[in-house]
Amino acid sequence: MSLRTFIFGLAASFGVAWLFIIVVPFIKMRNLEPIQLNEATDGTTGIFYPKRTGRITNGALVYAENGCYLCHSQLIRPTYAGNDLYRSDWGGLKADPDRGDTRRETNVYDFSGEKFAQIGVSRMGPDLSNVGLRVSANYATGGDPAKWFYNHLYNPRQDPKLWKSTCPPFRFMFSERLITGNPSNDAIAIVDDGKKEIVPDSDAQALVSYLLSLKKDQAVPAVLNFAPPKNKG
Repeated sequence: MSLRTFIFGLAASFGVAWLFIIVVPFIKMRNLEPIQLNEATDGTTGIFYPKRTGRITNGALVYAENGCYLCHSQLIRPTYAGNDLYRSDWGGLKADPDRGDTRRETNVYDFSGEKFAQIGVSRMGPDLSNVGLRVSANYATGGDPAKWFYNHLYNPRQDPKLWKSTCPPFRFMFSERLITGNPSNDAIAIVDDGKKEIVPDSDAQALVSYLLSLKKDQAVPAVLNFAPPKNKG
């Protein structure tokens, strides 16, 4: 084998993979076409608009800058590739009080409003596709989900249910502030014999707003819903 043939073969091996894994998906996803709703399959007509509220753009930037994607994914895989849909509330709620079973797979429209799709590198921690919904339903029941997130970022093992959490604390996103009058509504703890309060900085606020926006419970058009049929029984 000549050096020229070796170099050509090496370039082709990496080039073909790069083409189909990076270039083709980028071209197909950079300008997503609007989806027309179908009366027969969706029960309504019009255009499908993905709904998300929160500081998505700058919150996603804080998420990326602090390496959250290194330990958390945002990708509910199809059932032929894993059992993500059947893990506890990863793909949605199995028994939503209003809509029943809302579990579904991830689709490209779930990343609408973000510059990059935060699909993640590994799963040292749980998938976060529905973490805003999951926290509201399971952890912050009757309380403030944002306050729960702030406490979790400050001390991930504070919640007895998460005593084995490997998530590092992000205390650098919080500040100690002298209390003048009553503690602020944003305070997560009172320290120094009641003289100071711990409050989230702007990065923590943006990150929590972004995490709260991760609620993939919106009903999607039939052409995007590849989840297995729901068990009516």
